[in-house]
Amino acid sequence: MRNIGRMEKIKILVVEDEAPIQELLQFNLERKKYRVKVADSGEEGITLAGDFQPDLILLDIMLPGADGLEVCKKLKGDPKTAPIPIIMLTALCEEADIVTGLELGADDYITKPFSPRVLLARVKAALRRISITKPVPNEDLINVHSISIDIGRHKVAVDGEDISLTFTEFKVLQLLSQQPGRVFTRYQIVDAVHGDDYPVTDRSVDVQIVGLRKKLGTAGKYIETVRGIGYRFKEEE
Repeated sequence: MRNIGRMEKIKILVVEDEAPIQELLQFNLERKKYRVKVADSGEEGITLAGDFQPDLILLDIMLPGADGLEVCKKLKGDPKTAPIPIIMLTALCEEADIVTGLELGADDYITKPFSPRVLLARVKAALRRISITKPVPNEDLINVHSISIDIGRHKVAVDGEDISLTFTEFKVLQLLSQQPGRVFTRYQIVDAVHGDDYPVTDRSVDVQIVGLRKKLGTAGKYIETVRGIGYRFKEEE
């Protein structure tokens, strides 16, 4: 991901085949001074992603030819485009596709119909998460809301008071807090903590989250449930 200077516009690629939605997205993004290009199909989106090198991709799941999931898989499998964050555009009935897309590497999703205000907020949040204009912080220390996490020392404090977490609880909290706002599926959480071959059920992840919230006390509210999908850590306002 390139660094963006103050005078250089952030580039966004929209991959969407429905003209009214294309126009809605392009109008609202350009109104906020983003530089926008539009692709009508998955194949065109893949080509433009490589040539245009956008800072963010808005990708519809239902596309002619290669659908959004196939496009996401190809983009995340190419070292040239893998770092580019992807927000999926989905219908309310596409819950299973949302989970698949997130597990393929998409960063977030927006369900149709959506308001321009929600769209722009999600775009801004995604760009903020990748910190394209900020220096990389000390990766051993995470301070978010009232929670302090010292990764090297494996210590967690809430409002300055140390709390004791199991290895799994600590790794789950570390994963979620490092990317506030990003939705993680249950199996992404399992893979990050135990590896791909760890036998697990959705229920076991939920139990870990319940225990973690309880130990965090009032700060447990910052771990949000995304119904049918997984969990995310609430962004700071």
